[in-house]
Amino acid sequence: MRKVLAIALNTFRETVRDKILYTLLVFAFAMIGSAAILIRISVRAEVRILQDLGLAAISIMGVLMATFVGITLVYKEMDRRTIFTIISKPIHRYQFILGKYLGLLATLGVNVAAMSLGLLLLSRALTERWPWALLPALWLTYTELAVITALATFFSAFTTPVLSATFTLSLFLIGRLSGDLVVFLSKASTVVVRGLAFGLYYVLPNLRIFDVKGQAVLGHLPDWRWVLGATAYGIMYATFTLAATILVFQGRDFK
Repeated sequence: MRKVLAIALNTFRETVRDKILYTLLVFAFAMIGSAAILIRISVRAEVRILQDLGLAAISIMGVLMATFVGITLVYKEMDRRTIFTIISKPIHRYQFILGKYLGLLATLGVNVAAMSLGLLLLSRALTERWPWALLPALWLTYTELAVITALATFFSAFTTPVLSATFTLSLFLIGRLSGDLVVFLSKASTVVVRGLAFGLYYVLPNLRIFDVKGQAVLGHLPDWRWVLGATAYGIMYATFTLAATILVFQGRDFK
């Protein structure tokens, strides 16, 4: 476990120096700040516009961070040939993957916490009360990012960054539209296509389960059982994805 934490800490230090993180973070704060300005200049605007745009900005920027940093986690080590130095040490390959994943997850946690704090403070300044209903939405957003990070790490283990980004973002979009996809394909004329649709529904990530933003901006707390269930689903999906990543990485022959 100490080796995993050491790799995670090193990955955290490396990723926080990545310029793309600061660029996306500044852009996210700019989106949240612009929403606050829109509220001030619009007569009928409500605070929920700020919260809605703020939650969307945190989600989108988080996905971009997880994708464009995660796709280089393993590939960068192979491209620089530093992987040979790492695997020559008494470090198991699964420790390397887990350390990389946890390091990026910690980086995302810091960034999401910073953006969330900015959104909460702005909401508090405009309404003079703390928007506690946003907390479950923010937590599930981070859980969703844990799944996206696991997917990016998986593709990073065996393909190029361009393909990794394409696959990861494609699965993100599919995951957000998974319910609609099943409804559409279930109307197919053949049993095979319908069976394939339902098979893909259970294999591909169902990211809609993490979306409770609509309730949050209206001030409604989601059912705690839903939050716990979505959290458990995210942990299990990320775990299985990391297990697949380790299997793929174990089978690679670095020469």
